[in-house]
Amino acid sequence: MYELNSKLKKVEPYDPVEGQYKIRLDANESYFNINETLGDKIAEEIKKVDINRYPDPLATPAVKAFADFYGVPEKFVTAANGSDELISIITSCFLEKGDKILTLSPDFSMYAFYGSLYELNVESLPKEASLQISIPKVISYCNNNKIKAVIFSNPCNPTSLGVTKQDIIKLVKNVFCLVIVDEAYMDFWDQSVLDEIGNYDNLIILKTCSKAMGLAGIRMGFAVAGDTITTALRSVKSPYNTDTISQAVCKAVLSEKDILDRFCAEIVESRRSLQEQLLALSKKYVKLEKVYDSVTNFVFIKTSLSREIYERLLESSISIRYMGSYIRITAGNPEENAAVVKALDEILGDIEREDQV
Repeated sequence: MYELNSKLKKVEPYDPVEGQYKIRLDANESYFNINETLGDKIAEEIKKVDINRYPDPLATPAVKAFADFYGVPEKFVTAANGSDELISIITSCFLEKGDKILTLSPDFSMYAFYGSLYELNVESLPKEASLQISIPKVISYCNNNKIKAVIFSNPCNPTSLGVTKQDIIKLVKNVFCLVIVDEAYMDFWDQSVLDEIGNYDNLIILKTCSKAMGLAGIRMGFAVAGDTITTALRSVKSPYNTDTISQAVCKAVLSEKDILDRFCAEIVESRRSLQEQLLALSKKYVKLEKVYDSVTNFVFIKTSLSREIYERLLESSISIRYMGSYIRITAGNPEENAAVVKALDEILGDIEREDQV
């Protein structure tokens, strides 16, 4: 009888929230449906597609739109089927079996997932008690433990915290390994190192269209790196890794910088409002132990009631992300924010009364 190999037997699949809920605040998506604003332009671009032909292997129009949007040279940009494909390519091709890759804990689970899948030695360095990253500790660990690559998100998913541009550059300059910085949430902050990309040969920056740009449904991601790494990335990726429809949508949307910047600013304001309301709740209910100071589009909360809160919100058709001793709540529109705060207030009040009985 056929038997899976040992590494596949140990694989645990990614566990997104499943089901239909009236309010979805679990996946850090944009609450703006870009079709409502740019639907006609997107449709016109799609009409031009020769769907019987293979897509542009380099996704040239989408890459140009991305490069123009961020002000980086096109020659440094590689398009992919979401950031996940790029993480897979980097861990499988830039590292070899048995190489050490460093992740920082807690962080996005897929870094360790792909590292293990490609038989790397995945090591994890715990963050500080505050959940902040100590750059001196990361530098020391990389240089003293023969680390071949370090990968982390900045700002971090799930903690919502960020590392300054100055500290990222300090890390890149002082380690001998590859540094992969996932800037999926950097559109909500101002500490990107994109403008430094031509200065370092050991830096890869990952970007996504799934968060601030509201294009989670088309799966477009980009890697930005120097000449040597970009040439290698383009060589080892699948020839037609991004489809023509996604390329067309990406080109149409990214060329509307003013609209995207406005949406992003509104999302940041929504997150600020949500965070303030949750901080007020934490003063009312001590079991909301800590509301972290977010620089993303979501709020991260430490609470011993995480499972109970998560399950009771689902009963109210509100989905958030349960993460052990924490919950993560994406900023929604004003009505969604008000609904989740009201539901939380009622849930916490009920629990408090139950404890007093």
